[in-house]
Amino acid sequence: MVLPLIESRIPVSSVRRVVIKHSESIEETAALFTRYLRMIWENPKYSRIFLGLPGILLVLLGFLWVFNLLTYFWIAFLLVLGSIFLIKGFGVDRLAKKAYIWIKEYSPPPFHVQIASFTAIAGFLSAGIGLYQGFSFAASNISEHALNISDLGVFLENLPRIVGWFIQGSVSLIIVGICVVLTGRAIRWYFERDTRLLRTAAIIVVIAWSSQILEQTSRVLINPSELFPAGLVFSIFIGILLAIASFLIIFIVHRKYSGFFREKEEEIEEFAEG
Repeated sequence: MVLPLIESRIPVSSVRRVVIKHSESIEETAALFTRYLRMIWENPKYSRIFLGLPGILLVLLGFLWVFNLLTYFWIAFLLVLGSIFLIKGFGVDRLAKKAYIWIKEYSPPPFHVQIASFTAIAGFLSAGIGLYQGFSFAASNISEHALNISDLGVFLENLPRIVGWFIQGSVSLIIVGICVVLTGRAIRWYFERDTRLLRTAAIIVVIAWSSQILEQTSRVLINPSELFPAGLVFSIFIGILLAIASFLIIFIVHRKYSGFFREKEEEIEEFAEG
């Protein structure tokens, strides 16, 4: 079929038959190998592992070779390989990608929510420092023997004094921290016109005065010889009056400025019970 076409162009002096053995499996293997090789070369998902990792190791090898530090190559090899396995195994790359997307698409909350978040962080920080100061203050005013839990009798005997010194050293910052957190929430409720603003304001007043009650309580625990702790009784009495006055005031304010607040499913009586 092909010979006449060739003879029409050039003269043919002789013909030799050549038999070529065709192997379909070899061609399929070559095509499959070529496809995978192209995938490794062109697909970033695979090229990072099969090309990027060996490339890093080769660059590292060349760097160490230049500075005559080839003895450290296997250490560097294990560190690089271990880091890759660690990142892929625990999905650090996926977490980093999600974090990048979140930061890129992040939209800050409203201003009053930011204030509430900031005051919450500041308040918890203040309370945490107060706890630390309380432990330090108690430890500095109590002997090491009294703090030894192995001697349970002595420890229980000194426990009220330990608690008293702890309260004296921590109460101020803890109360400040709680009030800061509640103040931030009150600001948020104000902008959202939420009735919880009034209850929060009353709670702030009560908690602020409770520092005086705790202060007097700590004095009684440290020095229980006084038969009638007038300061503690007076601070509790004033605290009860402040609580009643605060809730009465917020009840009146809620009735007078009810149009300012958004309607809730709560009734006024339930609000007053707060």
